[in-house]
Amino acid sequence: MHDIYKQSFKKNDVDHIDLSVFNCGLQSCEGGYTWGPGLRNHYLIHYVVNGKGTYTVNHMVYELGEEDVFLAKPNQLITYSADGDEPWEYYWVGFNGVGAGRLVMELPFREERPTHHCENAERVKKALLEIFLSRGPGPRDEARMVGYLYLFAAELMKETAGRAPRAVRSSEQYVLDAIRFIQFNYSRDIGIDDIARAVGVSRSHLYRVFMSHVGCSPADYLTKYRIGEACALLKPSALSVAEIAVSVGFFDPFYFSRVFKKHVGVPPSKYLAQASGESASMPELPPSE
Repeated sequence: MHDIYKQSFKKNDVDHIDLSVFNCGLQSCEGGYTWGPGLRNHYLIHYVVNGKGTYTVNHMVYELGEEDVFLAKPNQLITYSADGDEPWEYYWVGFNGVGAGRLVMELPFREERPTHHCENAERVKKALLEIFLSRGPGPRDEARMVGYLYLFAAELMKETAGRAPRAVRSSEQYVLDAIRFIQFNYSRDIGIDDIARAVGVSRSHLYRVFMSHVGCSPADYLTKYRIGEACALLKPSALSVAEIAVSVGFFDPFYFSRVFKKHVGVPPSKYLAQASGESASMPELPPSE
């Protein structure tokens, strides 16, 4: 009988609104061990080191084994179970943030196939393990984990590099175009109707594809992106809070302060004071959902 173990690391808070490692770990499961049915509020990727199991999502059951990876998106109803006779051992990483959905769209997963068999399995496994080995609560640890998360994603991207070009699904393209529009126009007085019009879809369709591919609404994405840019300007800055508000697309400084506090936990004036060294500790951002 194989050894059963679980080692994991989970951050209580997320420091980076763009991309952050939410949790990571290693586990050797007992026969029949099951998680779910349930929802996650972040993206989650498992790599199967050995053994077998099943992954259920969107009413589909996938049988997986050694060197397979599978993806769970935020707010998807999922179940994964270890085989009764040959239970799997896997590594995993959970991550979130405004940039998480954009990163996932570059990986070899699709809506109709959220699994992938690795061709360069050792490189993928090593990159994923490095995230866990870099775990820790401090800003340096967070930076290292996010760095290794990008390297892990790069290894997965290589998996499709040698294959014939694949047409991007139209719904994914709408999301990518919307994200680019937000990145170039967030400082202007834009709303969801402007974004939908720019990418050529209805407001309701834009909402559906964002929820499917990014895990949040386009309005939430726009707000989080603006707050992320505001945080960058506040570390530290010679600009006033009102000037920063206008710079990221909030033309009412009082409304900006309310939204900022809701997402960050403190008003921008206090965040600015702490960023300038008047407090020894920085506030941490809540996990993106």
